[in-house]
Amino acid sequence: MKRDKIIYWTTTSIVALGGLIAGIIYFTSPMMAERFKHLGFPDYFRIELATAKILGAVAIILPMVVNRIKEWSYAGFAIVFISATIAHLVVDGASEAISPLIQLLLLVISYVYFTKLKNNKAITGN
Repeated sequence: MKRDKIIYWTTTSIVALGGLIAGIIYFTSPMMAERFKHLGFPDYFRIELATAKILGAVAIILPMVVNRIKEWSYAGFAIVFISATIAHLVVDGASEAISPLIQLLLLVISYVYFTKLKNNKAITGN
């Protein structure tokens, strides 16, 4: 059980920190605005995505957030990482698609252990 918690909190922290940092950078970096333009996305999408990443990061990391909201946040991050993989693959090639794939892998691990710990907690009553 301790191992499961360590894996969960490590992967969840990495995903949440990445989402938070990305959200802030999307708001503040002119270079990031150019990257979105390069990928063919309108500027308002960058703002929407920044907001969603910050909110999603907060939702998955805070223990008091209800599980249904956490699950929607996981789904949102999965859609973002899959979409980013496709966008980078099509526009920039496979080397640029590796980062969102790694983020997706960490997200999947986090979600698997979130579910495992949630189900174990329901069974044990803790």
